[in-house]
Amino acid sequence: MTNQDPQELLKLKHAQDEQKRQFTNFARNVSSDGEVEAGQEFSVDRVPDDQNRMKSVENKRT
Repeated sequence: MTNQDPQELLKLKHAQDEQKRQFTNFARNVSSDGEVEAGQEFSVDRVPDDQNRMKSVENKRT
């Protein structure tokens, strides 16, 4: 088993998180005016799911 420095691992994680954040911002900026892929658009005619809603209400009671 290798002995890894927790501080070094934390620095690497922060660097990866920053890269992910930058990429996400870039992707959002590039695709903001683009066409949405099929299935990704927001549907305004969606019927609420009563079963899941009721399950949520039931879980909140317990």
